[in-house]
Amino acid sequence: MEGFSVRSPDDWELEDRTGGCTRNIPLDCGSNTSVTKDGFYLMPCVELPDGGSEIGGPASASECAQVCLGNCKCTAYSYGRDGCFVWDDELTNVKQQQCSDNSKQATLYLRLAARELDKLQKNRRRTINGIAIGSSVVSFGLLSLFLLLMIRRMYGQRMEKLQGGGGIIVFRYADLQRATKNFSDKLGAGGFGSVFKGFLNDSSAIAVKRLDGACQGEKQFRAEVRSVGIIQHINLVKLIGFCTKGDKRLIVYEHMPNHSLNSHLFRSDATGLKWSVRYEIALGVARGLAYLHDSCQDCIIHCDIKPENILLDASFVPKIGDFGLAQFLGRDFSRVLTTMRGTRGYLAPEWLSGTAITAKVDVYSYGMVLLEIVSGKRNGIECTSDHAYFPVQVANKLLEGGVETLVDNKLHGGVHLEQVERALKVACWCIQEDEFDRPTMGQVVQYLEGFVEVDIPPIPRLLQAIVENTGSKSDWYLDRASQEVRKLKDARSNTLDQVTLT
Repeated sequence: MEGFSVRSPDDWELEDRTGGCTRNIPLDCGSNTSVTKDGFYLMPCVELPDGGSEIGGPASASECAQVCLGNCKCTAYSYGRDGCFVWDDELTNVKQQQCSDNSKQATLYLRLAARELDKLQKNRRRTINGIAIGSSVVSFGLLSLFLLLMIRRMYGQRMEKLQGGGGIIVFRYADLQRATKNFSDKLGAGGFGSVFKGFLNDSSAIAVKRLDGACQGEKQFRAEVRSVGIIQHINLVKLIGFCTKGDKRLIVYEHMPNHSLNSHLFRSDATGLKWSVRYEIALGVARGLAYLHDSCQDCIIHCDIKPENILLDASFVPKIGDFGLAQFLGRDFSRVLTTMRGTRGYLAPEWLSGTAITAKVDVYSYGMVLLEIVSGKRNGIECTSDHAYFPVQVANKLLEGGVETLVDNKLHGGVHLEQVERALKVACWCIQEDEFDRPTMGQVVQYLEGFVEVDIPPIPRLLQAIVENTGSKSDWYLDRASQEVRKLKDARSNTLDQVTLT
C-alpha cells in the first residue's frame, strides 16, 4: 500500500509474504505533542480488510476519523451505509478492485504520518504535471504533424496544378534557394550563368542553372524551357522545372553525377573512359541529335554541341544539355538565318560566313567532338611545323593507315580498331566544309551501329588550308571560310529554299 514497503524483499521474491510490510514513516501518535499530525489516505473501490470493528455513535465520516485518530493502534477506518468501522494494527486481505456497483466495494481511509501524506501529495502533483506536460507535448506534436501533412499535401496539389503536360514544375524562388542551401554547392559555370547542386523534398538530386544577364539570360531561358520542356529522350537531359522571379531566371534539371564529358577527356588528373564506354557515348549523342533533328514537331538545332554540353549519368549514359542557343526550324523551312553563336573550334564554316544554317551545323560540331572522344585531346587550331592540326592528321591516317596512333594514350591500346576506324571515318565526313557532303545524324547512327559501311572521306580542303596558313588564324579563318562557302554555293548553283529570320 501507499506509505508502506515490503519488510523482507528476499522472502517476498520467494513468494513468502508472511513477513508483511512496514511503514516508511512511523505514525505521530504517542509523541510529546498533544495534537497528532497523522492523516488519512483515501483508497476507493476496495474490498475491506478482515477484522474490522464496528463503532457505534459516529454520525459522519469526520467523526469516525476522529475516533481512529484517538486510538494509537488504529490503522484505518471506513464509513458507509453500515456505519463506522475501524481496524487496529495490521491490515490483511485488502483487495483493490475496479470501481463498480458491487455492494462489497467501499472506501478505506488508510492512516499515514503527515510527512508521508505530504510526500504523496507532492508525488501526485508531479504526476499530474507530468501527465499535463506530456499530453501537451503529444498534442503539440500531433498538431505539428497534422499541419506538416497538410502543408505537404497543399504543396503537392500546388505542384500538380503547376505541372504542364510534360510534368514540368514551376518552382518558387524560395524553394530553390532552400534546395540549394542558398546556392552554395556550385557545380560549374558557363557563359550565361552558374549551375548549383540541390535536393528536393524527396531527396532527389537536382542541378539548378541560374542565368545571368537580364536580356541574354531571358533569351537562353526561353530557348531552354521551350526546347527541353517539350521533348523526352534517354540521351537528352531531363527538365524538371523552372522559376521566374523579377529578373531572376532559374532552370531545374536532373542531376548528372558523372558531370560532363570534357572532365573525363581533357583533365590531367582524369583516368579516362574505356573505349567501350566512349563508343557508347558517341552513339548516344548521335541518337539524341537525330531525335532533335528528325523526330520532333519542329527540327531543333542545338547550335552548341561540345564536350561541356554532354552530361553523363551514373551509368555514363550521355545526355545532351544546355539548349540556350537552340533554334527551331519548321518542317516547311530548310534553313534558319541567325547570328553566329556557339563555341570556336566546333563552328561549321557556313555559319562563320553568315549563311543561313541547317541542322548540318550540329553534324559538324558532332564530328569535332567525335574526334576528341577518340584522341582524348582538344582539336585546337594551334599547330606547328611538326604538329599537324588533328582533324587533318586523321584524314591522312585514314588514307595511309596507322589510325591506332591517333588513339588516346590513356586507353593503353585497349581499343576495338575496327570501331576506331569507323568513328574516325564518320567524324571526317561530318566535318566536310560542304554541308551537302555531311551525313545526317540519322545516317551517323546507322554508321556507328555498323549497319551501313562508311567510305574513306576526302581531306577537308578548308582544314588543310588552315594548317598551311601561317598568319593570324582567327581572322584569316573567318575570311577563308566565307570564301569557301561562296565557292561551294556557286559551284553547286544551289538556291536556298525558304528562309526564316530570327
